[in-house]
Amino acid sequence: MYMISAVLYFLMHHPIWSFLIILLFSFALGILLSIWRNHGKWFFIFPILGFLAAMFNIFFTHYLNSLFLNAVGTESTAIIVYAEETNSLYNDQNVWEYEAVLKTAEGLDVATNFSTTSASIYPLRNAILIPPKGEVFVAKYVPGFERNILIMSDKSNYGLKWVINKDLKPVIKAEGQLAASPANPKFISEYRLALQAFIEKHRDGPDPALIRQYEQKLKALE
Repeated sequence: MYMISAVLYFLMHHPIWSFLIILLFSFALGILLSIWRNHGKWFFIFPILGFLAAMFNIFFTHYLNSLFLNAVGTESTAIIVYAEETNSLYNDQNVWEYEAVLKTAEGLDVATNFSTTSASIYPLRNAILIPPKGEVFVAKYVPGFERNILIMSDKSNYGLKWVINKDLKPVIKAEGQLAASPANPKFISEYRLALQAFIEKHRDGPDPALIRQYEQKLKALE
């Protein structure tokens, strides 16, 4: 498993080299098959497949790595010790480079690094949730190649806070509607449903005081 982890790490952290290697390998394989099978079609098929594989690597390998590490990785903790903003852009935002230290299950300290474009995060979302510098977070890795880590956002404090803030939006919206028109039965119903959904999802979460507050508000509605 550590060999797979090492290959995935290289593909993510060296996208240009990976792109060239995949293309050259596909060209070489196409030439060899064309000579062996005495048919020129392989010379065209494999470079096309290689180009598609190279593009897949750029955009999707970090997702594949996340699924792989989540399935077979060992859970531990890590911490970001250094963060630096670069001049590179990704989705109109500056890319950040991070240095981190992983504390393995065996108690070893392993230095590693990643960026906003190469970080592997689970669960998979259309959001790059990087832990703040200096805050311990849960991570997974494969013994034998510990540098390739998976950030477990929903098992870490910063990720749990992000989820709560996201789930609070429907409650805040419904509360605002009800404040604008306290006698509106539709607004009352929407607020009740929003409270119930939030309480049910986060009853055992990190903010029991907020849950008690919302339970009192729900009781007042009834």
